[in-house]
Amino acid sequence: MHELGITDQLLTLTLRHAEEAGAKRVTRLNLVIGEFSSVVDESIKFYWDMLAKDTIAAEAKLCFERVPGLLECGNCRHRYTLAELEVVCPVCGMAQSRVVDGDQFRLASIEIE
Repeated sequence: MHELGITDQLLTLTLRHAEEAGAKRVTRLNLVIGEFSSVVDESIKFYWDMLAKDTIAAEAKLCFERVPGLLECGNCRHRYTLAELEVVCPVCGMAQSRVVDGDQFRLASIEIE
């Protein structure tokens, strides 16, 4: 359900930038979503269709780029991806890892007419 608030903020941001650029229509949004983000693509699309109706962004295509999650061991500094929910470092076996990439959700670009 948090996607409703996220989508509302996304629409506000999109319309502000599109209007500042003098856009007649928003055609595409390029979104980046990390593997560790709890944002669900289909939920964003669903709420977008509902919220963007009757705006210059109503027909915009939402394009999602997924970024893999990346962890860094706090002990040996080895960086690795999360495989099968294993949170221990594959090099030293310690469970002192932190997320260094893959928790983002951002609007990368907007395409307009």
